[in-house]
Amino acid sequence: MIAFSPEDHERISAAVAKAERNSDGEIVTIVARRSDAYHDVALHYAVLAMLLVPVLGSVVPQGWIDWGTGLLFGWNATIGFRTLMILLFVTMALFFLIVRYALAYQPLRMALTPGRTKSRRVHRRAVELFRTGCEMKTRGRTGVLLYLSLAEKRAEIVADQAIADKVAPDVWGEAMAVLIEEVKAGRPGLGMALAVGKIGAVLTTVLPPTLDNPNELPDRLLEL
Repeated sequence: MIAFSPEDHERISAAVAKAERNSDGEIVTIVARRSDAYHDVALHYAVLAMLLVPVLGSVVPQGWIDWGTGLLFGWNATIGFRTLMILLFVTMALFFLIVRYALAYQPLRMALTPGRTKSRRVHRRAVELFRTGCEMKTRGRTGVLLYLSLAEKRAEIVADQAIADKVAPDVWGEAMAVLIEEVKAGRPGLGMALAVGKIGAVLTTVLPPTLDNPNELPDRLLEL
């Protein structure tokens, strides 16, 4: 997993301080290892594998079925309906458990999670953190959260009311692009600092600094 060095923390804090000097905005930076455990994704795959058992059974050649039942019950045995249902249930349960325990391995579970699901979970987590740590925490509602989720390699920018009213969501695209590019290159600290600079440039135009410009939110990088 990508790690942030002390130098990265200093670089990001300096970028936040510089950006806030040039505007009335307050920037909070948060990095999380991941935004969700995705246990429900593993469960969905396990259920799907279980439900595929009857489907696969319907297309398996009869010769294979005769061979398998011969090994279990003898070549001349007659299988009743009840026995067949028990075999079906056991096989479905076995498939469920195999897939469920295989996906207990986090990297595999993350790799099999659809990209849209990751994006939704990262966005949801960013909004939760924004509401907890940024929203209405400043006098003028001028807080901005830059959130990076490392496992998903996704980021979100969430702004408070005074900024959201003036800045369309696509305006943050340049900051997001430089951040994700650096994260993929293995330089998340530099990416966060550059993204903060881009955010600061936007804030300077919509919230120019006033004489009374206190530092209301922490400048340091928060790691979860």
